[in-house]
Amino acid sequence: MSCPELPRTASGEVLVICTYYDHGEPRWGGLRDPAGDGAALVPDGGGPVRLRRVADAGWDGLRGGNVPALLPRGGSAAPVAVLVDSAAVYGGEPLLLDLAAIPGRGVRVAADRLGGILGALLGGTLAFDDLVRAMDSRGTYQGDAGRPAFPAPTTPPPRAFPALPVTDGALLVRTCFEDEDGWRALLAGLGGADADGWVGADADPDDVDVDDYPLTALVVDDPAYAGLPPGAVPALVPPAEHTVLVALADAGTFAGAERPLVAVDLDDAPGHIAVLPWREAGSMVCNLEIANMDFFDYVTVEGVKPWWEEP
Repeated sequence: MSCPELPRTASGEVLVICTYYDHGEPRWGGLRDPAGDGAALVPDGGGPVRLRRVADAGWDGLRGGNVPALLPRGGSAAPVAVLVDSAAVYGGEPLLLDLAAIPGRGVRVAADRLGGILGALLGGTLAFDDLVRAMDSRGTYQGDAGRPAFPAPTTPPPRAFPALPVTDGALLVRTCFEDEDGWRALLAGLGGADADGWVGADADPDDVDVDDYPLTALVVDDPAYAGLPPGAVPALVPPAEHTVLVALADAGTFAGAERPLVAVDLDDAPGHIAVLPWREAGSMVCNLEIANMDFFDYVTVEGVKPWWEEP
């Protein structure tokens, strides 16, 4: 998928990018601006922030993680951008994207608070890490859906990482290389990888137990991804195909008896995580692929037993 480059921004200007189109026409949801191309907001305690709305049908379906790669040479004058996707159009919150600290990760922000939050970010009184740390289980800043039992890490990437393989399925990416036996045991539990590097690709649908759905994923076993943090993942997923999910096998995977995987959100709040037993990963991929469930349905809420542990 080839996407147009984003325009340059001036100081104090934040891009609002439409990624949802109806018959080629941009849909802005609650961020409509009848006055023109942008709206000057004066946030509490900050200076004016100009929202510059931009639309191009070439961005239809664009994910937040792919936005940093479309910035012009030299990057963005603002450390963030706003993305209006289908979720924002149909009653949800717009997506605020990090363009500076860990480019490509995102947090949902209530539209009526957007001006104040942007002003604080541009004024330096609020950092994107603060937004991530205060996300609820749905990926909304200071939302009311409960605190995640496993908050998304805010550690910056230790170095640059290569792009992940192109696939319209799922990826299982090894990020810890200190337990070879544990890695082999994980692959064996998933049925083993075939000659093309896939686990679960040969599963017979007639023999599948729907309560224990096998994971079908392309395995990425490359030391180049050692230490890859979840927040950096969305920007590494190529836009050529709509990858369903990226699951990380990190140090926690090999330390836990249930070999928990770290699933990374690529759509609702890029970089948000769900930590779940490896046996549940197949069900997650299947339900996301058919839009039967949302990513946040697998995010464990602090103090609440996960639904998959219920009798």
